[in-house]
Amino acid sequence: MQQIKVFTTGYENSDINEFTTKLQRYGIRTVIDVREVPASRKPGFSKNRLKEHLKSCEIEYIHMKELGSPRLLRNKLKEDKDYSFFFEEYGKYLLTQLDVVKKLYSDIVAHEISCLLCFEREPSQCHRKVVAEKIKEIDGNGLIISHI
Repeated sequence: MQQIKVFTTGYENSDINEFTTKLQRYGIRTVIDVREVPASRKPGFSKNRLKEHLKSCEIEYIHMKELGSPRLLRNKLKEDKDYSFFFEEYGKYLLTQLDVVKKLYSDIVAHEISCLLCFEREPSQCHRKVVAEKIKEIDGNGLIISHI
């Protein structure tokens, strides 16, 4: 059986053109936005504009609000920078969204070259790494996670 790969990325230090060039370089066909609130101060990265731009590059955009980090957790992290607490609590939250993660895996990740999207450049500071790890657990077949 062929190993599946899922990519993750953040757009923190990118402009929209650099971002889409990177996606194309890796052959990404579907972007899964895992921000709870898909709005951005960076031009081109709010939901509707991003969706339009990706469509013009023949990349599908899907927003999965349920996989976003809950506001209370985000606010606490901003205050205390306690990433250990944040990731532990987000992991607990994600367990309440297992049906969504399983659907993401079976409907998208298992069939498309896909990429989880959030803001933070470093995956070590972003909940998307927890989502990717949960997808890997569900896969159970050695899914490869590649942070780009």
